[in-house]
Amino acid sequence: MSEPSAEARRRLVSQVVASVDPRLQQVLQGALSAPGPCPRPVGTQTVVIAGHRAAGKTRLLPLVSRLLGRTGVDLDAELERRHGRPLRTWVAESPATFRAAERETLGLLPEGSVVAVGGGFLSHHPEALQGHFTLVVPVTFDTYRERLMADVKRPRLRPDVSLEEELHAIFHEREALHARVPTISLADFLRGCLVQESV
Repeated sequence: MSEPSAEARRRLVSQVVASVDPRLQQVLQGALSAPGPCPRPVGTQTVVIAGHRAAGKTRLLPLVSRLLGRTGVDLDAELERRHGRPLRTWVAESPATFRAAERETLGLLPEGSVVAVGGGFLSHHPEALQGHFTLVVPVTFDTYRERLMADVKRPRLRPDVSLEEELHAIFHEREALHARVPTISLADFLRGCLVQESV
């Protein structure tokens, strides 16, 4: 897969902006023309798309893959394929073995892939991301809450408390953990894709 032309990159960047949290689209669009860093993955550096549950990582995976001309892999789908076990029950029945498997599986994927990881990866395995180009998909708490309240297929992480309490606690705990991990913002990455056309 080859990298797209400058015109195709502009279209893909617009599609990425249109695919993120609607509450952040205007801010993200404005950030694209602002001065700032324009990071790009180096050589065969694996690109990891991370962030909260329901942020839209899986939706962005094919767009980011096309922007970079690389193969995309959804880690959750890969885990189900390799282990023959649905994530919904696996996470509920044995969270520790699930976390170990997701960390191990990331390490087994081909170098240079674009990988969308699950919502807990960034907070549970920050050291596994060293050397990777870790791109964070932003989401507001309100959008996160709305999406997860409406999604009855996702496994509960804390079934001993109300869903409302769970969502509030997990979001804010993970926000604090995410802030400690070296990552690339989506705005900076997209700015780099647009700047590339003038290099």
